[in-house]
Amino acid sequence: QVQLVESGGGLVQSGGSLRLSCAASGSTLSINAMGWYRQAPGKQRELVAAITVGGSTNYADSVKGRFTISRDNAKNTVYLQMNSLKPDDTAVYYCYAESIRRLKYWGKGTLVTVSS
Repeated sequence: QVQLVESGGGLVQSGGSLRLSCAASGSTLSINAMGWYRQAPGKQRELVAAITVGGSTNYADSVKGRFTISRDNAKNTVYLQMNSLKPDDTAVYYCYAESIRRLKYWGKGTLVTVSS
């Protein structure tokens, strides 16, 4: 089992920045990829960014050039630096970890609100 704890959400004005963190504990040696999904009101959950233990990254087209995902393997922590935030980025952001066996673990989510 893997436990995930997110932090860093909040309210920010359009054009501002926030940094999300997600710390993993438990069976962390089994983790391959970590990343972030988000879910806005009335919309489906969508992948925002992901990073493998080797450092390969993947981003949603809507955040490329604005968001940066990084990972500290020693701390079992993944970060999401979000710049140039837009009201459309308003959502609950969920951290996830995927094991080598493709099991997904989820955090409880952190709310990001971008005001116009």
